[in-house]
Amino acid sequence: MRTVRTQVAIVGAGPAGLVLAHLLHLDGVRSVVLERRDRAYVEGRVRAGLLEQGTADLLRDTGVGRRMDREGQVHEGFELRFDGERHRLSTAELCGRTVTMYGQQEVVKDLIRARTEAGAPPYFGVDDIAVGDLTGDAATLRCTLGGQPAVVRADFVAGCDGFHGVTRRSVSAGRLTAYERTYPFAWLGVLAAAPPAGEELIYAVHERGFALHSMRSPTVSRLYLQVAPDEDLARWPDDRIRAELRTRLCPAGEPLHEGPLSRHGITSMRGFVVEPMQYGRLFLAGDAAHIVPPTAAKGLNLAVSDAVVLAGALAAWYARGDRGPLDGYTRTCLRHVWRAQDFSASLTRLFHPYPGEDAMEARLRRARLRRLVGSGAAATSFAEEYTGLARDPAAARRGAGA
Repeated sequence: MRTVRTQVAIVGAGPAGLVLAHLLHLDGVRSVVLERRDRAYVEGRVRAGLLEQGTADLLRDTGVGRRMDREGQVHEGFELRFDGERHRLSTAELCGRTVTMYGQQEVVKDLIRARTEAGAPPYFGVDDIAVGDLTGDAATLRCTLGGQPAVVRADFVAGCDGFHGVTRRSVSAGRLTAYERTYPFAWLGVLAAAPPAGEELIYAVHERGFALHSMRSPTVSRLYLQVAPDEDLARWPDDRIRAELRTRLCPAGEPLHEGPLSRHGITSMRGFVVEPMQYGRLFLAGDAAHIVPPTAAKGLNLAVSDAVVLAGALAAWYARGDRGPLDGYTRTCLRHVWRAQDFSASLTRLFHPYPGEDAMEARLRRARLRRLVGSGAAATSFAEEYTGLARDPAAARRGAGA
């Protein structure tokens, strides 16, 4: 049986795991990344595409942001449409921050390339991981590597394997507390081979449901429609999708470029947090520890923030024997996690008509929207949360002296 010895075993090659591995490499800490899916699947998995400024700055600071700077689209604000009106909020003017549109799968490709060039590419197709000895002298992961049974022994395990991953489920019953909310709607998402209708994101609040116009490139648009949580994709042929997009996004006849649709999918809406985010030698990060509804696009950015906190804590342990940052990992992360959960929940409530919503609630939501576009103070507070001003992983890493 093959034995692999490392300092940190990272389960999951999504943004959390790959950013963590990259930062640990820069800090001189050895790690091994184990991923259940194959490389083609991981690099082709279409997910969020909005990077807060702190996330984009971190990628630049650590040498993996060159392609992002060439191909990403920097947005200084966004457009909000409701009641047949168009309102633009400039985050650059309101709080001095921007966001960058660059697909999560592209971030993943850049990070995998960096790990490969460093001589430590992730192990892909490892679908039989069993985690043990989380409270012993060293953690043990049993799996198959390259067709051969293997044991990975590590000082610490980073659980970055998502909501359905094995690491969180490896913790003894009763050690973790889960907080969860399921929303009574979902998003139907498609890619359109058509130029975006505008230079920035368009959020549309309509009595028939929410719609979002995003983009992946100057020639590819990403579009979403609010639908029922149990919606059947078969009931949504492309003509119906296009008609509904026009109704919700273009109530005043604004142009909507159309092209062939692909990558149809339904995204459920839920909030989830597990506390604590650590147990023995295991530290959870990203979707393994928390899920936010996609309305505010915080999932990827929270994953990167977790990775920065954990990388700093591990570097402090190996460099100075300082256990304090590791012991405080949950406390540090949850401050940001719950703030992002609150903003995501508030934005979801603001933008989506709920099933059975009465006329009173509909008018209250409209009043909140009016306040957002009519009050400088309200718009500034919103812009700060939207761009993640209070959670800046690049600044946090610089402040840690990395």
